[in-house]
Amino acid sequence: MTLLFGVVAMSFSNAYAAESVIDNYLDGGNNTSDIVRLIVVLTMLSFIPAIIMTLTAFPRIIIVLSFARNAMGTQQMPPNQVLIGIALVLTFFIMTPVVTEVVDQAYTPYMEGEIDTDEAYGNAIAPMKEFMFNQAKTEPKGMNFFMELYGMTEAPESLDDMPMVVVMMAFITSELKKAFIMGFILYVPFIVVDMITASVLMSMGMMMIPPVTISLPFKILLFVLVDGWTLLFETLVKGFV
Repeated sequence: MTLLFGVVAMSFSNAYAAESVIDNYLDGGNNTSDIVRLIVVLTMLSFIPAIIMTLTAFPRIIIVLSFARNAMGTQQMPPNQVLIGIALVLTFFIMTPVVTEVVDQAYTPYMEGEIDTDEAYGNAIAPMKEFMFNQAKTEPKGMNFFMELYGMTEAPESLDDMPMVVVMMAFITSELKKAFIMGFILYVPFIVVDMITASVLMSMGMMMIPPVTISLPFKILLFVLVDGWTLLFETLVKGFV
């Protein structure tokens, strides 16, 4: 999905730049600004995978999905590719308001020449910073730690005064903590099923049979009966609202 988005965005950027260059050439103008815009867009595309994997809802989602798979003990089912695809779709669903705001306030005005690079960068960073801060503020300990580490002695008066790197690190730390807490909660019911299965097998004298082999179908059945995937996706999405 990321590759497809990158290819589509690059195609539109190249088409826009090519059209602008041809128009400027026919009009006898200068195409330097179009080349600069194309370079900026291509540079942004190279950072898209890193941004998705660290500064969006993707880390929490993929970690929780991995915990759910490991808790059920289904090994590689669903496969890694499927989990990543699901995480990307959920990330796109959650981040749509932020992306829309970035496009409306930064990308579109910049491509139309209404604002310069610095203003476009500021307009693009603001929605992302607000999103990350809203998620990280639930863990004030981590926020205060990185503020002290950055050398901030006083609390900022507004979000604009908060350094982006502090918000980023606080967000990543809070996301990891929340993901592992959700993973722990996911493990509990499946561990109970394993314990019950092991106790029954021992009481029947069937100690040669691995309890995991017997408990696996029951864990899958339990997950399906409670509509586990829907509950899991609902919890993940509501966690960012």
